[in-house]
Amino acid sequence: MLDPVVVVGIGEMAGVFTRGLLKLGHPVYPVTRQTDMEELAATIPEPALVLVAVGENDLHPTLEKIPAQWQSKVGLLQNELLPRDWLAHGLQTPTVVSVWFEKKKAQDYKVLVPSPVYGPAASIITEAFKKLDISCWELNSTEELEFELVRKNVYILTTNITGLRIGGTVEDLWYKNETLARQIANEIIDIQEWLVSKSFDREKLILGMVEGIQGDLEHKNMGRSAPGRLARNLGFADEAGLAVPTLREIYRSEA
Repeated sequence: MLDPVVVVGIGEMAGVFTRGLLKLGHPVYPVTRQTDMEELAATIPEPALVLVAVGENDLHPTLEKIPAQWQSKVGLLQNELLPRDWLAHGLQTPTVVSVWFEKKKAQDYKVLVPSPVYGPAASIITEAFKKLDISCWELNSTEELEFELVRKNVYILTTNITGLRIGGTVEDLWYKNETLARQIANEIIDIQEWLVSKSFDREKLILGMVEGIQGDLEHKNMGRSAPGRLARNLGFADEAGLAVPTLREIYRSEA
């Protein structure tokens, strides 16, 4: 029998990962809000992976509670994830997945483009994905991981925030409103570069966003999280002293 995997969270995304891990042969131990993680860690001190599958708003409170013996085993999959998020909790080398498939209640997962994976337990994730026919690939460096995380963030934030203005689908965003989409994407990249303290090839990031758009042209732009994402990123812009005029104008129009 393969080593156990701990999955923190029991939502839609956790269910997809759990299915793949079970098919691969790993015993899976779920952690809910009622679970005493310290008690479970005493029983399972050396899991193969501790996959934190909570939503992004619950990420930091959850990481604060991860038992010390599990910290080298942590895996992360949240949207808007960047290295600063795990470094704030003393995690140096987590396994990270930039998830490019979606899972909605009462529907099976839908793949947009292959999902990149990096870290000590990357092979576990990629093998579990293969069991589910989810396309993925393993990255070779932290630099590649940073790019892929920023690429996904540009896609998520640009589509959500543009959706506040135009609604519709990502096809509408790119093929009918490319100028607006580029304005917003470039302002998002300004914020992302400040958050990671480095510059990126902007056109490569935008082309990466377009690849995601083309993976599901009917995907809706604006989710429930869009207003919160906009407000959060304007907070970052204020802290960094960034103008981001298009984001600010959309925020004023939504107020």
